[in-house]
Formats: sequence, structure tokens, C-alpha cells
Amino acid sequence: MGVEEKSLDELVRGELQKEKDKRSRRRVLGITAGALVVVIAVVVLIAVFVCPVLQISGDSMEDTLSDGDIVVAINSKNLKAGDVIAFYYGNEILLKRVIATPGQWVDIDEEGNVYVDEQPVEEPYVSERMRGECDIELPYQVPEEKFFVLGDHRSVSVDSRSRAIGCIEKKMIIGKVVFRVWPLSDMGFVNES
Repeated sequence: MGVEEKSLDELVRGELQKEKDKRSRRRVLGITAGALVVVIAVVVLIAVFVCPVLQISGDSMEDTLSDGDIVVAINSKNLKAGDVIAFYYGNEILLKRVIATPGQWVDIDEEGNVYVDEQPVEEPYVSERMRGECDIELPYQVPEEKFFVLGDHRSVSVDSRSRAIGCIEKKMIIGKVVFRVWPLSDMGFVNES
């Protein structure tokens, strides 16, 4: 076997190895792309059905949540007073705080102090108390299967104090807002009462 035959043999082996490497890289790339598609599909399904991601628009929940914040909500069957919820209202999604649950009585005095079943509600999340726009007759009993909600920024919030929105039906609720993901400086759990 001469030098030329050996070189030709090495050249053929080298080319075969290059082809194997190409196929191996394509296979790894295909597997990676397939896994990425599956992960994206799972994330989208979770975001739509389990943990919707929402961007805040408006300032009715100031100082708890601000315009532009991005939050995550979770499906929750057990809502209670103090929970911040997202719900459908017409073609919009609104965020408000649950103040009273089905069957409870709500009253708001002229200074904006809120009472549920004649007990004062502690509201550390409200910076300015006021009765605001209220066209319902108080005291008001929350109907079955509905929730009485208020925005934290009472002077600008349109909420259950207004007949335009009223109490929120369970079937309209998207979920309980639990976590702020944006802005990064405020990332963390959304506080309840």
C-alpha cells in the first residue's frame, strides 16, 4: 500500500466522518427544535388556562398595582375578602379587590370607611379613603354567586359601588392575581389585605 492509497483511504474516512457529524448535528437540532415547540405549547396552554398573564391598564388599583405592571393570575375556587381578582367585564378584563362574598352586607360611610356585616374592614392598601361614585343603596347585600369588589384607588375606580359594573358573578372571574412579574424592581407576590 502506497502513500497515495493511504491518503485516499484517510480522505474517504474523513469525509464519511464529516457526513456522520452532519447527520448527528441535524438530529440533535431536530430533537431540540421539537422539544422547544412542546415547551412553548405547554407554556401557552398554562398561560391561557391555568395562570393567565395580564398587563395592568389604568390606575384603579394604585398603590397595589400600577399602569403597565404585568401580573399572573391563578384559577381559584376559594376567593375571600382581600383577594385581588381579574374578571371579564364586556370585552375588557378588570382587576379589583374582593370586599365581600355572597350573602354578606356591605356599607360605606360618607368618609369612605367600609363595613362588612357591620364590622369595619381594615384596608392598609387604600391610601385615600372616600365613598366615591356610589349609585347603589347602602347597606347592600351581596347576591348569591357574586362578589362585591372595589378598586384600591377609590376616587377613580368604577366598581361594585356603581350599577354599571355591580357585583361580579363567579363565572366571569378569570382568577386571583397572585404575582407581579414586571417591573422587575417590584417583582413579587401581590399582597392580600
